[in-house]
Amino acid sequence: MATHSGLIAVMQKAARKAAPKLRRDFGEVAELQVSKKGPGDFVTMADKASEETIVSELRAARPDWGMLLEEGGTIEGNPAKPRFIVDPLDGTSNFLHGIPHFAISIAVEEKKPNGQPDITHALVYQPLTDETFWAEKGRGAWLHDRRLRVSARRYLDESLIGTGIPHLGRSDAAQWTKIYNAIAPEVAGIRRFGAASLDFAWVAAGRMDGFWEEDLDPWDSAAGMLLVKEAGGFVSDYRGQDRMMERREYLAANGDLHSRLHKLVASALRG
Repeated sequence: MATHSGLIAVMQKAARKAAPKLRRDFGEVAELQVSKKGPGDFVTMADKASEETIVSELRAARPDWGMLLEEGGTIEGNPAKPRFIVDPLDGTSNFLHGIPHFAISIAVEEKKPNGQPDITHALVYQPLTDETFWAEKGRGAWLHDRRLRVSARRYLDESLIGTGIPHLGRSDAAQWTKIYNAIAPEVAGIRRFGAASLDFAWVAAGRMDGFWEEDLDPWDSAAGMLLVKEAGGFVSDYRGQDRMMERREYLAANGDLHSRLHKLVASALRG
């Protein structure tokens, strides 16, 4: 049976403390869909309430750590200590429309000796399915107490690939279209589920064979990237380099598929 560190226990406790209200609020969304005002304001409040609960729990356990929050921005901490990166409700649009696919994402960022950021702990929690995906650097990725491994598929024509589609003026629609046109004819299917943290988690669990998306914020990607890496996969930017957060580009898969996908992406972007 997998044993995780006390830090993962802290992160899990925070996510589980926020989850019941998210579940209750999600149950109210369907009733609000028919109202003239709509559920938008309600969901915004649910997002902020989740973040407040998570922040309270994390600060009680690690009061001198900083935080990077989707809603609350940056909370400064002791610069010599790690910081938490938190998305209290990843998949807000799904939540807003009553689609049962969203998650809480929490990661820990430390500093390498050269000062570069290093994600060392990760947790992605799906409140509706009660699935806890977690990882610690050098100790593997897990779903509860089951070890996760990325898909073993080697060929694109057998593979199911996830993505995020540009919307509301975010991301580069023309660039995404080039990449889609290069990948789609080669693979068994492409899926867009709308919660990047779960996309990464599903790649780590072998449910999807790969994933690409750009213009993700750190709270969307930090935990998920570590899950994929600790499950034996690769994550890079579109140039095949380790500058994902800087360039806001993410390409994740097992070793064989990552190489094949990267060639398609690079060729599409050159074209």
